[in-house]
Amino acid sequence: MRTIRVETSAATILLTEALEPKVRDQQTREIAKDADSGEALMTIGVVYIEDGESSLIKVTVPEGGISEGLTLGAPVSLPGLVARPWESVFNGQQRHGIAYRAAAVTPAATGVAA
Repeated sequence: MRTIRVETSAATILLTEALEPKVRDQQTREIAKDADSGEALMTIGVVYIEDGESSLIKVTVPEGGISEGLTLGAPVSLPGLVARPWESVFNGQQRHGIAYRAAAVTPAATGVAA
């Protein structure tokens, strides 16, 4: 499936939802794992603001890519952010959307250099 790199340099990204494990199977509550590394995956909620528009999105991040010091409402960086279109059929109805994934989530550098 095709992934699309998301350019974030002109955006403000704010953490809006605390980290939580990404659940692979709702019935068994099995935690999703990265296919390559086997590392547990986490999801976060952010608001992505650019050019006067904003979107609330969920982003999947490997557990090892989560920095300490993350605070709700604070600006964050999402290095390696990609978008992946998806579609599926569930109970006879076609569904589609965009899944977001980043290599890491870190506190954003703030302040202006003198």
